[in-house]
Order: sequence, then C-alpha cells, then structure tokens
Amino acid sequence: MIRIGIDAMGGDFAPEVAIEGAIMSLSKLDKDSRIVLFGDEARIVELLKKHNCPVKNFDIVHTSQVIEMGDHPAKAFISKSDSSITVGFRYLSEGKIDGFASAGSTGAMMVGSMQVIKPIEGVIRPVLATLIPTISAEKGIQRGVLMDVGLNVDAKPEVLAQYGLLGSIYAKSALKTDNPRVALLNIGEEEGKGNAQAKATYDLMKADNRFNFVGNVESSYIFTGKIADVVVADAFVGNSILKMAEALYRINFRLGGGKPRIKNFLRPVLGRIVPKLYWQQDFWDAMNAESVGGLQVMGVNAPVMIGHGSSSARAICSMIVSMERDIKSDFPSKLREALKEHNSNKEA
Repeated sequence: MIRIGIDAMGGDFAPEVAIEGAIMSLSKLDKDSRIVLFGDEARIVELLKKHNCPVKNFDIVHTSQVIEMGDHPAKAFISKSDSSITVGFRYLSEGKIDGFASAGSTGAMMVGSMQVIKPIEGVIRPVLATLIPTISAEKGIQRGVLMDVGLNVDAKPEVLAQYGLLGSIYAKSALKTDNPRVALLNIGEEEGKGNAQAKATYDLMKADNRFNFVGNVESSYIFTGKIADVVVADAFVGNSILKMAEALYRINFRLGGGKPRIKNFLRPVLGRIVPKLYWQQDFWDAMNAESVGGLQVMGVNAPVMIGHGSSSARAICSMIVSMERDIKSDFPSKLREALKEHNSNKEA
C-alpha cells in the first residue's frame, strides 16, 4: 500500500481546500493508495462530513499546532513539535508514510527535508524542481523538468552540474522519458557562451557520462521540447522563468474571459480537425500551476513536495496525484544507487 501524507493545515485556505482537494483526488488514485491527513482531527472530520465523504476513506493523524507563514521556519519546526508539518516529517522518517506534501510554510518544509529526511549521501545540494509543459508537432504535449526554481540562488558549477544527474534520473523514473536530454540554460546555444559560472558548469556537464548532456539551451526553446527534456539553471533564473510562465497563463486565462476556450466534449473532434488548436489549449492547461500541484524537493531521502500557499482544491488534488506518481517512481532509491555506483567506480 502507498501512503501519501498530506498537511491538512498548510496553505492560505486550509484546512478547507486541503480537504476538498483530498476528496477530489480519491477517484484519481490507485486502489492501493491511501491518504494520511495531518491536522486538527475534529475540524477534518467536520469538513469530510460537510462534503458527505466517509471518514473511513482517510487515515487521520491528529495534531494540535500549525506552523504559520509568518513563523520563523527553523524555530517553529522545533518549538511546535505537534504541528502538522513536524509530525508529518516524523512519520515520513519513521516509514509510516511514503511521501509528504504541504502547501504550508516553504521554509518549514525545507527544514524538515534537510534536518529530518536529510540529503542523500553524495548530493551536494538538494534542489527544487517543477514540471513544465512542452509542445511540438511531433509529440504533442509532453512534460519536462525545470530546476532549480527556488532553492540555490548562488549555485556553484559543481552543484548545477549535479542537477543534470538528478533531473535525468527523475525524468526516467517518474516521467518515463527514455534517455532524457539534459541542457544548461544559457544566453546562446554555442559552447563557450555565458558567464564564468555557465562556462564552468558546461565543462563539468559535458564530462559527466551519467546523463545525456546536449549542451546549452536558450529560453525560447524551453517550452518546445525541441532541445531538452531537463533544463538546468540556478534558482534566481529558474524561479524567474517559473513566475513568468505562471503570469502568462493568468494573462491567457483572462483574455479567454476566465473560461477554457475549448469545451472538453469538443476536444476529441477538434483534435482531429484542427490538431494545433487542440494542442494549444492543452498546453495552456498544462501551464496552469493548479495542474502541477507543487514543487519536488529532489536530492533528499524520501519524496517531498511543496505547494503554493494560495493553492486551490484543484491544486491540492494535483499535488496528491503527483505525489503518488513520485512515490511509485522510487526516485530517491534510484538516485542513491547511481551515486553509490559512481563513488565505487571512483574508488576503484
């Protein structure tokens, strides 16, 4: 059985949207997957009854405290030992759940990831990654990986180079991408472009035969999937791209009157008649942060996902479904194996 831990008290609109999202996800999960809700049991039960959802559909772990967005992450993680985030990480470290996700304090989630779950041995710096949509006439809509999107602003070349390995293994295991193409985000495709950091990172990635490095990629190609399946950048640049993409989606949504431009029941027909129109609509849907759900914390010993504080019920639902996929992928174990094998070869 897969046990998906969810912070019911995390986010600007918790616990209401967290519970709604959890209920929405039930029909999308495998029969052997079980959601474990961490939070105020009385409030959780009240909301489940409000939505006519049997309490038996979930496991509930009662917690009496909440780490607020304004709390100091490290101090609150320790002082609020019975908070939904702290208890959630305790369960994860003890193997009582297989993954943990929250739309609550990003800082507290990172404290738990680094101090309780801990980085995998050999990982220089864990990274925050997100899935991005790519669109092409050949493959239609696919998913790619963009990293880092918020953790290491001033990353050293060796850190960025290792992101290539993390992203490649994740794309293989979670996205089922065959021989993922890994590229370094730069101001030009030619070797030798960019600042000192980019040039040094390029050399390290080119010399690493553990993943399929295809060179530099310009930002204009990120969403085409033409060059890369995994795009590596430092957090300053990656986060800027992520927020710009989210803003573009909101602009497109508003220009469409706040409604999808193609009705779902018409999509199969339009997809055959005007395939580009069909792909375009699906691309913008995939650009919606609510369809992604959250950011993966890659490089730690168990699946951890962080959602937007403003997550809606749909976003929570997507985060839960994504967490199930990540747990099934067994990404941390595969990364551990790759790093262990690499270290053994170096010693030999």
